[in-house]
Amino acid sequence: MPAQTRPNTEVQGEQSARLLPRYRVVLHNDDVNTFDHVIISILKLTPLSRDEAIQRTLEADATGAALLLVTHQERAELYVEQFASRGLTVTAEPDD
Repeated sequence: MPAQTRPNTEVQGEQSARLLPRYRVVLHNDDVNTFDHVIISILKLTPLSRDEAIQRTLEADATGAALLLVTHQERAELYVEQFASRGLTVTAEPDD
């Protein structure tokens, strides 16, 4: 197959990821976990910075919930499982 007609699977993968439905990953407040545990968990499990992790933790404490990030459904569900394994409540919701 000539190089010009060979499919570029990397580009196709990126295009497919953009077409996947987007999901919000939402952190919910609880009365069990410490601020430090929540912040450390966010830092270990997400690409958020320390300042962002602190901000999201404070927001969840003040309002009951905070948006952590938006991603595709499969990754959002993985975040839900990972946070649950650390004793935290996170949900994945469609980003309509």
